Amino acid sequence: MEHEELLLLLKKVANGNQQAFTELYNITSGQLFAVALKMLKNRDSAEEALQEAYVSIWYKADYYKEGQGTVLTWMVSIIRYRALDMLRSKKVRKEDELSDDIVSEIESPEAETPAYDAKIEGCMNELEQQQRQAIHLAYFNGLSHSEVMAHLNLPLGTIKSWIRRGLTSLQRCLGL
Repeated sequence: MEHEELLLLLKKVANGNQQAFTELYNITSGQLFAVALKMLKNRDSAEEALQEAYVSIWYKADYYKEGQGTVLTWMVSIIRYRALDMLRSKKVRKEDELSDDIVSEIESPEAETPAYDAKIEGCMNELEQQQRQAIHLAYFNGLSHSEVMAHLNLPLGTIKSWIRRGLTSLQRCLGL
């Protein structure tokens, strides 16, 4: 479909025309789905990204600026950003799940003995000072990663890395 036709449909969508939105979807969804599928490598995730992208297109149709690329390019950028957000979110969730798994192993009820507590303390003492401090603030003081970041006045990525590496070292040291 020509850019001018997509532009006309997008202008109608910006005015709330549902029929134009349906037509725009029918014309472009295959291409956008292909982009999402290529990036996410999972059909369900690609369908979710596609749905969220079209919701965004519906609400942001009036943000499109002529002269800054074609309508299709603008729509592809929306699906790409959504897919990237989903990939980042999966990475963050995976890291959080790893941290939660390690912590639950360390804190398991069957491991609550004085000898085990001494072993944890010994393993904690083997950590680098920054890792030990970040883990202590997060898991013994109950601060969120953002609160640890504010407390130590360091970037969130640094805090998350210290905690993740520290927990991995603890897991190794404890033989879990």
